[in-house]
Amino acid sequence: MNEPVLLLPGLMCDARLCAHQILALSRQRPVMVMGLHGATVEEMSQSVLAAAPAKFALVGQGLGGDVALDVTRRALDRVTRIAVISTDPLAETPQVAALRESRMVAARAGRLVQAMAEEYPANALAAGPGRAAVQARITEMAETLGEADFLRQSRALQRRPDQQKTLRRAALPALVIAGAEDTLVPLRRQEFVAGLMPFAKLAVIAGAGHLPPLEQPAAVTEALDTFLKGPMLLR
Repeated sequence: MNEPVLLLPGLMCDARLCAHQILALSRQRPVMVMGLHGATVEEMSQSVLAAAPAKFALVGQGLGGDVALDVTRRALDRVTRIAVISTDPLAETPQVAALRESRMVAARAGRLVQAMAEEYPANALAAGPGRAAVQARITEMAETLGEADFLRQSRALQRRPDQQKTLRRAALPALVIAGAEDTLVPLRRQEFVAGLMPFAKLAVIAGAGHLPPLEQPAAVTEALDTFLKGPMLLR
């Protein structure tokens, strides 16, 4: 039987981020969407491992990708393969952390929608007629999760560990999915991620920015399906 797939959504996202992938991938294998529970990336990865089956494939976007990398750091023997989407494996810089702090202040003041608009600005998404629908879905997910989750997840991003050693040691099938128009984690950074992993492939999604699973769902599903059906034997 194909190994189960654990999907880890990004900042203030839930199963709606990867609805297309869930429907398609679950036809051939078990698919689980994992919540990001905990105050740090390390606590989140520990929570994922506690609920995960013995062996599994990982797919993480953004913060979920950071958690997926930490799961791999902790339990490489349990992870069969890993895909990260729009993921920055480096620790957050003081400048970015300061900007994030201002958005946290806005959220505490009851301006969560404003904070999310700054977190995922329009130019972080691909231009086109679908952008407004993606922005509406971001707001919808954020309002469901609420201020407390925004503050907790934002703090986890500020304190996330540098995972370059994890990338170098991840001797397993790996896929890096990048939106061609992502301005938050630019393509050059995601090429860097793929280059550090011993057996990684890079898939660049045209017409997508920072949220390819929402912006180009069919293309992301196809890339993941091909990856998950690929051989386990590394060459």
